[in-house]
Amino acid sequence: MSSDPRATAPGADADHLTGTRRLAGDLVTGPVDRFAEPLATVLGPRSAGALAKLGLETTGDLLGHYPRRYGDPGRLTDLGGLVLGEHVTIMARVVQATVRAMRSRGGAMLQAEVTDGVHRLSLTFFAKGTGALRTHESRLQPGRTGLFTGVVSAYRGSRQLTHPDYLIIGVDADDEEAALIEARRPIPLYPASASIPSWRIQKAVRQVLDPLTEDEVPDPLPPAVREARGFGSRHAALKDVHEPFDTRQWQHGRDRLRYEEAFVLQAALAQRRARAEAEEATARPLRAPGEPSALADFDASLPFTLTAGQREIGEEISGELARSRPMQRLLQGEVGSGKTVVALRAMLQVVDAGGQAALLAPTEVLASQHARTLRTLLGPLAEEGMLGGADHGTRVALLTGSMGAAAKKGALLDAASGRAGIVVGTHALLSENVQFADLGLVVVDEQHRFGVEQRDALRAKARTSPHLLVMTATPIPRTVAMTVFGDLETSSLTEIPAGRAGITTHVVPADNEAWMHRTWQRVREEVDAGHRAYVVCARIHPDEPAADPGVDGAGAPAGAGAASRRKTRTDDFDEVPDFLDLDGQGGAGSDRPPLRAVLEVAEELASVPALRGLAVGILHGQMAPADKEKVMADFASGAVQVLVSTTVVEVGVDVPDATVMVVFDADRFGLSQLHQLRGRVGRGSAPGLCLLVSTVEPGTPAAVRVETMAETTDGFRLATVDLELRSEGDVLGAAQSGRASSLRLLRVVKDVAVIEQARADAAEVVAADPDLEQHPELRAAIASQLDPEREEFLERA
Repeated sequence: MSSDPRATAPGADADHLTGTRRLAGDLVTGPVDRFAEPLATVLGPRSAGALAKLGLETTGDLLGHYPRRYGDPGRLTDLGGLVLGEHVTIMARVVQATVRAMRSRGGAMLQAEVTDGVHRLSLTFFAKGTGALRTHESRLQPGRTGLFTGVVSAYRGSRQLTHPDYLIIGVDADDEEAALIEARRPIPLYPASASIPSWRIQKAVRQVLDPLTEDEVPDPLPPAVREARGFGSRHAALKDVHEPFDTRQWQHGRDRLRYEEAFVLQAALAQRRARAEAEEATARPLRAPGEPSALADFDASLPFTLTAGQREIGEEISGELARSRPMQRLLQGEVGSGKTVVALRAMLQVVDAGGQAALLAPTEVLASQHARTLRTLLGPLAEEGMLGGADHGTRVALLTGSMGAAAKKGALLDAASGRAGIVVGTHALLSENVQFADLGLVVVDEQHRFGVEQRDALRAKARTSPHLLVMTATPIPRTVAMTVFGDLETSSLTEIPAGRAGITTHVVPADNEAWMHRTWQRVREEVDAGHRAYVVCARIHPDEPAADPGVDGAGAPAGAGAASRRKTRTDDFDEVPDFLDLDGQGGAGSDRPPLRAVLEVAEELASVPALRGLAVGILHGQMAPADKEKVMADFASGAVQVLVSTTVVEVGVDVPDATVMVVFDADRFGLSQLHQLRGRVGRGSAPGLCLLVSTVEPGTPAAVRVETMAETTDGFRLATVDLELRSEGDVLGAAQSGRASSLRLLRVVKDVAVIEQARADAAEVVAADPDLEQHPELRAAIASQLDPEREEFLERA
């Protein structure tokens, strides 16, 4: 397991100490960025090609590919848990190895057996002659321990690895002394693939790392921070995690590199906070008591009492709007906690102060819903200049990409003239032809669906930096808020307004006819009582291909689960934004039933005896805007009693008479999304019922999700469980922003103390040196890891 520490690849004759290289016959002098060197230059094209399949292309990539765990040479893998078809790396002891000729097909084969002390596994090698097999036989001597990698298959009822790659512990070394040392060391086990096993990655890492000096390893942690936290250099930490001599060493190195990840991220967020603090905003103070005020009139007209949380956060926001520095605040809360009212009160304060507010929503359905809700809440205050309108009211304009020319022209004029104090829209608001008279507040709903460039494009339409209020209906654990929304102050609404009757959730086995029959009976009972029902499906057409798993999945490698994203209209973001295959169930080649689709389910419901005679409607993102508006209006009025929909109803849709929701393929959605869907029912005085239709194996992450949904309505608990079931890269949007933004060691749920320490240290460093002129390596790490052109992952959770 050792290698020549000065080994270099063909064509890469390098003097690692002087910083000179010979590439393609030309001598290159001067400083060399060792972490930017292509692996093809350092290791040669063959090794580099195999590593590239793991996304590792430079020296920095390879050294940042940390071991996922460490093997103990004295601890063998439990072979009883191996799964057929799985690519594995196991540690086992050789029992026997025998070469014999094959009479029936010619050639020779070697059959070996390895054990964990209880179970056995066969190893099989084939060759034309016995020569090559004798080499294997001499290495696979009984009693030796090795790492073996391959795909688990079965032959005559026994599990086996055919032509496995392997490494014998303490034997595959250059000399006896090295072998004795290697045999006692922890064994780094890397995320690997069929094309390159873990120990070949380890060899490549050593070939790259061993020649590097401390000066050649950039260290983003300032010396004062390292000293205060008791950390060594980054060079030493890389040695510790990749080449440890004992457990304490790799743990120490891992802790240092984990802290580094948190520090770089928090330094970037601290810079963003500092830049926002330096910007100038127009103060939008409350009007004095007794002066005409849309906000005062609105408060007086409310038919309900604000919760304590709404009042407290409202005062907090009001004070920040009155400052000449831009507010940067995240407003999060439980489903139905009243975020819209809090946001509307902030918008009215800005309108009273002579400014305008823009509300940016991710879909046309949600934008239209917001516009209707605001107009309903405001009443005459939203009818300025109209018969019966309030004298000091305003107008609410709606702007979406698919509006007709006349309606769009009217909305544009209302925004540009200032007549519309509140402008609601999709990302059509970002168009160059959209102008505002005096934009003072930007409210972004469901921020995780927008990139920072889109948010800033809207803010750029203001004369001075507008105040910013980001809303999310997905509760976020505190550590995630610190990590992902660290440049925003955070407010959380945890109370539910009085009068809400609550929601009960049950899991329905999809393959149990009796349970399904009762499901439709319950829907009928609710409709007969004057209520409405949602039926949610994961896709639109039955012939639509199932989602293609991509990144993330309960800590699994890429390919274990991801979003199925079918873009429809330009104003409708992800139709199924959280489709998951976390358990490897239902992917390509799966024997699971196909996902239920809106169009087929709507057709089937017509033949369900319990639902006979009910008016069934459909809603999905591919429908024309006018058709979507009509079906939602019909559903709200009761002309449509059962609405079969995609997750386009996930956020913001408010039909108080909707009391029951049936979610097909519930185990294929994320917990946070299921929580949002469930929040569409029980919004009035009648209790809500959510029925999660699922086919899932007990004990799997999918089972944990649906069972947790049935156990609690606490959105913050659900968000934490959801995060624990997913990888951290997904939380930070690595799939959208590229591999460089993915966290490797930091776990935002578990590493609370690390994040808090890094946040405090980074704030101190940035306060003393806002542009990091004295910390070029930290500045370079931020530029490298958090590409300033694409910082969306800082906006995602």
